Amino acid sequence: MVKAAKRKVSETGYRPCKRQRVSELDDRDEDTSSSKGTAEPKKRGTKESSAVKASRQDFESKYQQLNVVGEGGHGSVYAGYRRADNLPVAIKHIPRNNVLCKDISKKTRLLPLEVAVMKKLARGAGGKSAAIALLDYYDLDEKLILILERPDPCADLFQYIEDKGGSLPEEEARLVLKQLVEAGVELEEKNIFHRDIKLENILMATGSVVPRLRLIDFGLSCFTKKTSLFTIFCGTVAHILPEWYQRHTYRAGPSTVWQVGVVLYEMLHTHNRFETRKFLRNKVRISKELSHDCRDVLRQCLAIDPLRRPSLEQLRLHPWLN
Repeated sequence: MVKAAKRKVSETGYRPCKRQRVSELDDRDEDTSSSKGTAEPKKRGTKESSAVKASRQDFESKYQQLNVVGEGGHGSVYAGYRRADNLPVAIKHIPRNNVLCKDISKKTRLLPLEVAVMKKLARGAGGKSAAIALLDYYDLDEKLILILERPDPCADLFQYIEDKGGSLPEEEARLVLKQLVEAGVELEEKNIFHRDIKLENILMATGSVVPRLRLIDFGLSCFTKKTSLFTIFCGTVAHILPEWYQRHTYRAGPSTVWQVGVVLYEMLHTHNRFETRKFLRNKVRISKELSHDCRDVLRQCLAIDPLRRPSLEQLRLHPWLN
C-alpha cells in the first residue's frame, strides 16, 4: 500500500499552524457584476434604528450563540444552535467594512455578495451542494450576521489531518480530492469563484463512514465569467499563483485547479505547509513515495504555466480519481 509522506516536527518543536488569509477586499478588479466597494453603514434614524433593533431581537430570539470556533481579520464564527429545534448552527459576524454588496434589482437594492453567492449555490441543490448552507442572515448597521449550517460532528481538513496523526494515507486523500474536484465543478457551473480553497476552508462531516466534504467561507468569493481576468489577489498569501507573480493577472479556472493541487499536496506532504515562493525555487518537492498517478495529478495541478493545468472537468477524468 502506498503511504503518504509523513509530517515531521522539527527539533525546535515546530508544528504546522492554521493560515489566515491576506486579501484586498476593497479593490476587487474583475469582469463581474459585483460592486467594487464595501457597503456603507445605514444612516441612523428613528426608523432605521427600530428596524435594526427588531432584527437583532429576532436573531437573539431564534438562535443561541455559544463559543468562538474561528476568528480572523474579516470576522468571527461562533458555534450555536437554533432554539426551536436545537439544530446546530455556525454564526458568522462580519464587520460592516468587510461586507461587499451586489445589485439584485433595477431599484439598486443591495444584497451582501457572500449572501448572493450562497443563495445561488443553494438554488436547486436539494441539500446536495458541497457548499455549506446559508440558513438565515441579519443585516445590521455595524455588521452582517450569517446563520450557517454546522455539521455535527465535523472538523476542518487541517484539524482532520492533525487528528489522523499529521497526514492522510493516499487512498483517503484520493477520496477527499475526488469530492473537492466535484465541488469545484459545481461552483464553476454556477459561475462562482471561491478564491480561497484551502485546508482551513474545507469541513469534513465525520458522522458517516465516508466523511462528506463541505466548502466554507465564501467571504472572498465572487461571480465570474470564462473571460474574467483578475488583477488584484484575494486569498492566502502563501498560495499566491505563479501567474500573479509573473503578470499580476489570473483566471478563475486555473486558479481553482492550483488550489486543489495545494490541498492535495498538504494532505500528503505534512512535513511543511505549501508555499508558492519556495515551490518556484524548487524547495518544495513532490514525494517519490506516492504512486505514479498521484504524482501526476500533483504535477498537473501545480504546473507553473496556467495553460498547462487541466480544467476541473479534465481533472475529474484522471485515472487516479477513477
